[in-house]
Amino acid sequence: MSESTSTTTGRTPAYSITEVLEVLDPQGAQRYAELTPIAVERFGGRFVVLGASPTVAEGEAGVALAVVEWPDMETLQAWYDSPEYAPAREIAATALRRRLVFLPGTAPTA
Repeated sequence: MSESTSTTTGRTPAYSITEVLEVLDPQGAQRYAELTPIAVERFGGRFVVLGASPTVAEGEAGVALAVVEWPDMETLQAWYDSPEYAPAREIAATALRRRLVFLPGTAPTA
């Protein structure tokens, strides 16, 4: 969702950040990468970063990152708990060692 749309609707965007720390099953990871964008799109999410290899300024990082912007935190949580995303979550549980975090964005300004 674009910033202007967030301002128009008055909703505060939310973000999900997935950091892949290790790929345990390359075929499973590929299937996860195929399924996830379909579910994200159905719930109004928009990839801001997709599968990027991070440049590490400090500390340690995983092998790839994805950032999705959501209309709001409620939509993000609905996607995560949805039957549409469930098959991808199940695959990720065994194919990837990852960190997935949800963050509220900043409130739109008038």
